[in-house]
Amino acid sequence: MTETRNKPLRILLIDDDVNLNRVIRYQLEQHGYQVEVAYNGNEGLQLFREKPFDVVLSDIRMPDISGIDVLKAIRAIDQQVIVIMITAYGTVEQAIHACNLGADDFLTKPFSQTQLIFVVEKAVQYRKLQTENQSLRAMVDRELQLDNMVAASPEMKRVLNLVKKVSRSDITVLLTGESGTGKEIIARAIHVNSHRREGPFVTVNCAAIPENLLESELFGHVKGAFTGALKDRKGKFELANGGTIFLDEIGDLKPELQAKLLRVIQEREIEPVGGEERIPIDVRIISATNHNLKKLVDEGAFREDLYFRINVINIHLPPLRNRRADIPLLIQHFIRQYSGEEDWRISPEALQLMERYSWPGNVRELENVIQRAVLLAENRLITPEVLPEAIVQGAPGASADGQVAMDDLNLERHIRHLIETALKRANGNQSKAAEMLGIPRHKLLYQMKKMGLAP
Repeated sequence: MTETRNKPLRILLIDDDVNLNRVIRYQLEQHGYQVEVAYNGNEGLQLFREKPFDVVLSDIRMPDISGIDVLKAIRAIDQQVIVIMITAYGTVEQAIHACNLGADDFLTKPFSQTQLIFVVEKAVQYRKLQTENQSLRAMVDRELQLDNMVAASPEMKRVLNLVKKVSRSDITVLLTGESGTGKEIIARAIHVNSHRREGPFVTVNCAAIPENLLESELFGHVKGAFTGALKDRKGKFELANGGTIFLDEIGDLKPELQAKLLRVIQEREIEPVGGEERIPIDVRIISATNHNLKKLVDEGAFREDLYFRINVINIHLPPLRNRRADIPLLIQHFIRQYSGEEDWRISPEALQLMERYSWPGNVRELENVIQRAVLLAENRLITPEVLPEAIVQGAPGASADGQVAMDDLNLERHIRHLIETALKRANGNQSKAAEMLGIPRHKLLYQMKKMGLAP
C-alpha cells in the first residue's frame, strides 16, 4: 500500500451510475484522496492491472460483470489492496457474501459523505495495523529462529539445545524458573521452530484471569450459558487449534479446573460452558510456572496426574544471576530493540555495574533497565548516570567473580549461593556437591526443595 504520509491514497471507483460517481469522487478528493473512475467492471479491472491503487470501491450490480466477479479477479491479483463493496438496500446479503470472499467492508446506498469517509478510513487503518502486525510477527519469528538465538553461558546453551530437540515433535513441555527468566520467549521459540509455526500461538495467563471466567476463557461458552453470555464464544483452546497453547502460571490453576484440563489433555476434546457437543482439538500444550509444582503436589494443591501429564519434558530456565555471561549479549539485544540503531555503546563502568548486579527481576528487569537507559542516554552512550540507583549503588547479590558481597547479610541468600555454586562445580552431581559443602546428601536435598531449586 502507498505510504499515506508521503502521498495521498489512490482510490479506484467502479460504478455504472455516472451521477453517483461524480458525487463520490468529489467527496473523496475533498479529503485528499486521488480518485480514478471506471464505469463498468471490465474497465475497472483494466485500470487496476495498469496502475497501482490502495483502495477499490466497487458497486455489486453492474451491466457487464458483477462486483463479486470484480472482487474475485482483484483478489487473484493483489491480496493487500483494500476492497469496499457498494450495494443497494435490498442486496445487503450479497455484500456480506462479498466480505466472506475477501472484501474489507461494504456501503449501503444511500450513504452520506460522513459514512463514506468513515468506512474508507476505517478500512485503511485496519489494513495498516494488520500489515504492521504481520511485519512485527515476522521480525519476532526471525529473532526466535534457533540459529539467531545466541547464548554465551553453558546453562543457556543447554536450554537452547533442548529447545531444538523438543521443537521437532509435539511432546508436552513444562517450563520452570523464576519470574522474568523468559519462559514465554522460550515457549514461542519452540512454536516458531516446530511444524506448527504457521498455526496460532495462544497465551493464557492462568493467574491473571478471574476464577469465575477462566473456564469460559479456556474452553469457550454457548449463548445463554450464564448471565452476560449473549452469544457463542470460542475459548483459547479452540482458537489455538492447529497451533500451540501456552498455559502460563499453571501452578495457580484451581483444583476443579485442573480436573477439566486433565480431561482435555487426555481426550483432546473440549466442552464449551453450557454446551453439550464436544469439539475435537489439535493443539500442542506448553505450560510454565515459577512455583515448585512437585511441592504443590505433595501439599495436595496440584493434581499429581495432571503434573505428570504436563511434565513430559521439563526445561528449567536458570536465573540471570546464574548465567552472567549472557548479560552483555542481552544488553546489546535490548539496545538494538529499543533504539533501532546499531551505533549505540555502553560504557565499561556501566557494563561492570550491570554485570555485578544480582537481577532479582531477571531478564525482564534487564529489559526494563535498557529501555529506560535508551530513553535517558545522550550521544548514544549508556553510562552509570542513566542506570537505576539500585544498580549504581550495588544492590546485594553476587559480584562479577561469583563471590557474595560482604555487606549482604541475608543468610538464606548466602546458603542458596553456596548450594548453587557447589552444584555447578559438581556438574549437577548432588552427592559431590554435598561432599563439597560438608553436609549429608539428604540435608542438601532438603535445602534444595526448601528453596525451590530444581535437581
